[in-house]
Amino acid sequence: MHENKNRHLSSSNSSSVKISFTAGSPGSGKTLIALKTALEYSRSGKKTLFIDCDVNSNNSSIKLGLGKNSEFQKIISGEGSLGETVFKQGNFHLLVADGSFIPNEEKNFEQIVIDIIHSHEDEYDFIIVECPPLGKNYFLNLNAFCDHRVIVITPDRKSLTDSYSFIKMITQRFGKIESHIFVNKYSNHNQFQKVSSSLTETIENFIGAKTHLIGGMPKFNFDDNGFDTFFLSGSKNEINHNFVKLLYGFTEKAVGSRISQSKGVTQRTNEQEVH
Repeated sequence: MHENKNRHLSSSNSSSVKISFTAGSPGSGKTLIALKTALEYSRSGKKTLFIDCDVNSNNSSIKLGLGKNSEFQKIISGEGSLGETVFKQGNFHLLVADGSFIPNEEKNFEQIVIDIIHSHEDEYDFIIVECPPLGKNYFLNLNAFCDHRVIVITPDRKSLTDSYSFIKMITQRFGKIESHIFVNKYSNHNQFQKVSSSLTETIENFIGAKTHLIGGMPKFNFDDNGFDTFFLSGSKNEINHNFVKLLYGFTEKAVGSRISQSKGVTQRTNEQEVH
């Protein structure tokens, strides 16, 4: 077993739980799944910070109907504090790393985000970090820094091969840290089973890394914008209910006692698909 070469990045003694979301390729629905996760944690009574680090698109604020947000640069320049620059809606706080801010050195961006998390992690129960689809090394570091990593995949071949590459790269750099997989936009149950089992088995057989299946959500016959609004609303319907069950199952298994007593998040489920 490889030793984690960057243990100094970890902040496991913190009271907050840090979860990163990434994807093998654009168009996976990563932003939607990550946002939904953060919103549901906040609705359960947990103070949650969502950091949108996908500097290539920064769609989180748009999906919430807020338009583009450039408050991140105020933190960089020292013109504002985190509390003054985040969007707040109850227990949900949003910080967007504006895509127009591209540092000269990759390490600068990594350290800025890590410093922000270190400075404020004790103020939150959950910190959700949305990273871009596979790319530059500092996003490997941000993923490894978090307590848990979720890779949103689709049945698309590129999504699967890029996700495999991500696990390979992060394993080579940081050792055999575990990750979680969420299968999105599949056509039927057989495709869901085939995609999830083939990827997890290939990763374990050829890389030796452990991946855990959270579950999945099929492609619904909705207009994309219409589905985003419907899905993020938290309204009482079967799709939202089943996603929340998956989320609570992941939370209890992955996070364990640090969240087991929180309101509403102690449900168990053996179902792995949103219908």
